Amino acid sequence: MRGGLLYTTRRMLDVLSAALGLVILSPLLTAIAVAIKLEDGGPVFYSQWRVGRNFEPFRLHKFRSMVPDADRLGPPLTSRGDRRLTRLGQLLRRYKLDELPQLINVIKGDMQLVGTRPEMECYVSMFSEEYTAILTDRPGITDPASVAFRHEERFLGTGDVEQEYVERILPAKLRISREYARRRNFVSDLLVIFGTVFGLTRLPVWMKAKARPEIQT
Repeated sequence: MRGGLLYTTRRMLDVLSAALGLVILSPLLTAIAVAIKLEDGGPVFYSQWRVGRNFEPFRLHKFRSMVPDADRLGPPLTSRGDRRLTRLGQLLRRYKLDELPQLINVIKGDMQLVGTRPEMECYVSMFSEEYTAILTDRPGITDPASVAFRHEERFLGTGDVEQEYVERILPAKLRISREYARRRNFVSDLLVIFGTVFGLTRLPVWMKAKARPEIQT
């Protein structure tokens, strides 16, 4: 009963916060949309299938930060110095503004504010055991793994980007996410959101010893 009430309360807070965020940020969202359109005339938004709660697929929404049809011009991952990024797109990614349309995913029920970042099916299938535990809950816009890997492209070189991601980065992110899911509470969620908004890269103190990624920048 207590778990169900907590889940319902968290869901209500997510929806209210996401709706309020869309209203408050509407001038910024409009300005970004106009700027994207003016830069190259391409579509404003980019949508991609991701795996959600109970392995249900859903469309993840972002502001487009790469050239049109970028997924046909290279791998699904973005490496350091990726030429597919637009000039505006680099700015949007630096400050995570490209993720703001995911507030719509939160309202729709695909995501929550704090939770493991949703992945593409090809990567979920490689870590099915981990995701079986993780995807009992909705994926999120941010979590401590997102904070730790805020500039993920810096961890990816110019070699085999996908191999580097699968062998080192994604396992580290999953360890952080699973550790956080076991201990999360309302206050820690607020700290994660605060860290995301203000560009912090440190994890909560109680997570550092077990979950800090052992990857050099």
